[in-house]
Amino acid sequence: MSADTSAARRLRPSRPDWLASPKVFRTEVLAGLVVALALIPEAISFSIIAGVDPAVGLFASFTMAVVISIVGGRKAMISAATGAIALVIAPLNHEYGLGYLIAAVILGGLMQIALGALGVAKLMRFVPRSVMVGFVNALAILIFMAQVPEITDVPWAVYPLVAGGLALMVLFPKVTTVVPAPLVSIVILTAITIAAGIAVPTVGDKGELPSALPTPGLPDIPFTTDTLITIAPYALALALVGLMESLMTAKLVDDITDTHSGKTRESIGQGIANVVTGLFGGMGGCAMIGQTMINVKTSGARTRLSTFLAGVFLLILVVTFGPVVSTIPMAALVAVMILVSFATFDWHSIQPKTLKRMPVGETAVMVVTVAVVVATHNLAIGVVVGVITATVIFARRVAHLAEVSGVLDPDGTSVVYAVTGELFFASSNDLVYQFDYAGDPDTVVIDLSDAHIWDASSVAALDAIETKYAARGKKVTIIGLNKPSAAIHGKLAGQLADSH
Repeated sequence: MSADTSAARRLRPSRPDWLASPKVFRTEVLAGLVVALALIPEAISFSIIAGVDPAVGLFASFTMAVVISIVGGRKAMISAATGAIALVIAPLNHEYGLGYLIAAVILGGLMQIALGALGVAKLMRFVPRSVMVGFVNALAILIFMAQVPEITDVPWAVYPLVAGGLALMVLFPKVTTVVPAPLVSIVILTAITIAAGIAVPTVGDKGELPSALPTPGLPDIPFTTDTLITIAPYALALALVGLMESLMTAKLVDDITDTHSGKTRESIGQGIANVVTGLFGGMGGCAMIGQTMINVKTSGARTRLSTFLAGVFLLILVVTFGPVVSTIPMAALVAVMILVSFATFDWHSIQPKTLKRMPVGETAVMVVTVAVVVATHNLAIGVVVGVITATVIFARRVAHLAEVSGVLDPDGTSVVYAVTGELFFASSNDLVYQFDYAGDPDTVVIDLSDAHIWDASSVAALDAIETKYAARGKKVTIIGLNKPSAAIHGKLAGQLADSH
């Protein structure tokens, strides 16, 4: 093959992965439709939480899904209006009104773009597996808890409908997987309730669906410093919560699909999507784990097309087929979400044999993460607390790995102390007490060949040891420093004592 031919092939646009086969295309289209149907009641519910008109949440879900499908870094992940973002911006809307809310969404998006460009996504490497498992399990619990109000104080007919929907979704894949079972369940239950005239809560009961397309524009607020000061804290909270949920969801999808995603691109993409959403009068959003699980795990979607079509179908359904969509019984969507919560939970993590093998600290971190998320209904807070707990447990565990053993020279004129392990703030605190300052001979050698100095606390501890020996007229020699340890020791030794 000639070099020119090879270069031409490289320059040729790559074929979209959703065109790989008719089967893949069909899967993506049907998955997008199922997600769109599941998004409608969710978006309306989150609009109510934020204190805005249902159209604000629905349009936000449309713009978030469409934009992130193009600029995002994780294929098949669904972004839309979310409960976490609604909770963050609700106080701003209640106190100052919709204009300020939209301005905060736009500013929050700009902050996400900046944070993404600064590499905030790289912080995901510091999230331990136990926190990730806790995050997933807490999410499954929250998804289920969100369905409880829909099956409380409702007509008795809701219960057999939910049970029938679950049965359909479990059994139908045994017949065929050509059409997603959730879509079949929604269609059949809707047909039954209409044909039999069964009076149960429907999507239409959640709020009136919009009948016109959104139009872009700037928020109706005074563009002043006071306005910026008012919206900035909410915008920053939106940016941080949105990025954390989106990056955690992206990591979860990476594990499910065994593929890698561009976390930095996803961070910047979330910002762009929120800016666009704000300009179209939406309430902002981030990755939706429940809908993403429907898309990836339940429906088998793997490409950007399903995300794009979820947004497009959502808009078409609410604007064009609003009256039809309004008749869908909430029981059908509750059944879908209950199945999603069951599939999302990591059942292996709570099996007795798993708990028996797992270190107690790892299990504790998972439990703390779950407990905080469920208590606060905020995934971001749970993840932060989980990471802090894991860090403390890790520090305590590693602190005991630094050991000191002394060997006296046969002639009794010198002693060599061998230090092994990682020296940092937690382990070096006890280092000072491992030496016999009064009983040792005049020559003391500290061998750090099997140790590593990580921080200033360790250098300060070594300084303190030298000072204690010097006060008794004894000389200390430190040997065996590796290159990084020698660099930090050489830079800080003798410079950390109080000058007063």
